[in-house]
Formats: sequence, structure tokens, C-alpha cells
Amino acid sequence: MQTWDAIRARRDVRAFDGRAISDDDLDRILEAGRRAPSSSNWQPWDFVVVTERDRLHELARVWRGAAHVADSAATIALVAPIPDDARQRDQEHYDLGQATISMMLAATDLGIGSGHSAVADQELARRLLGFPDDRYCAYLVVLGHPADRPLRPIARPARRPFDEVVHRERW
Repeated sequence: MQTWDAIRARRDVRAFDGRAISDDDLDRILEAGRRAPSSSNWQPWDFVVVTERDRLHELARVWRGAAHVADSAATIALVAPIPDDARQRDQEHYDLGQATISMMLAATDLGIGSGHSAVADQELARRLLGFPDDRYCAYLVVLGHPADRPLRPIARPARRPFDEVVHRERW
């Protein structure tokens, strides 16, 4: 798939067909996250990959909207340092967003669906994933082969019209 096609085909997938993701494909997705741009090359992330079914079921409990984690083929937890201040928090979240979309686009390129989840229960996440006390789990990237339909460029995305979103020179 070409980059433009992957951008147009990527959608949130929350229902998976149960197939595993190959180690090579999973490593490629993780490498996309590792190579993501980062402010001053800070790279504040660590990735914890979960593929074990019982652990995925437990991980789905970290947020009330994370039920799709339980049925994923793999879920990647983005773990980062607890920020010292608002500036560092903002910079970190921007960097984590870039790592997230890089992984999601790499997954789409491979025909693997992706979704995301917040993390509310940090203590449960810490117990399940084993990250240190000076870190927190910022997000989850959920991966699996789509159960409903393959990933293809979406002709009419549910998005605000281009001319309503784009302003040239001034608002």
C-alpha cells in the first residue's frame, strides 16, 4: 500500500477476526513508533507489547472504553516519564501522538487494523505491565486483523468538509 492509500484507509478498528499478527509485522509496527519524530530527539517513549490473551483481558480493564483490547491480537502500551511540568507534558503528548500515528499507519500498510484507548487505572496498568514508578501508561494502541472488512481507502470519510477546515493565510 502507498502512504497516501494508508492515510485514507486507516480507521479505528475495534472488532478483530482472531488471527495472530506475525512477529515480523509486529516488529515493523514497533519500529515505526521507534522512528517517529520527537522534540529535540527526546524519544520519551517505551513500548510494552502484550499478546497473551489473559493479560489482554486484564488490560482491557484499565479504562471503561477499552473493551476492544481484550479481543485484539496485540496491544502496545505507550509508557512515558511522569512529566515535571505543563510544558514537558505537552511536548510529551505531542511526541506520543506522533509515535501512535506512525504505528497505526504502519499497521494499515500491512492490512492490520488499529485503534486506541486511554488509560485511567494507572495502578492496574503498572501491575500488569511492570513499568517503573516514575513512568505512566499514556495510551494503548490496539492491533488486529479487522473482523468486518479489509482496510481500503475510504471514498467518503466522515470528516468536516475540506473548505470548512482549511483556512489559507488567515481564518
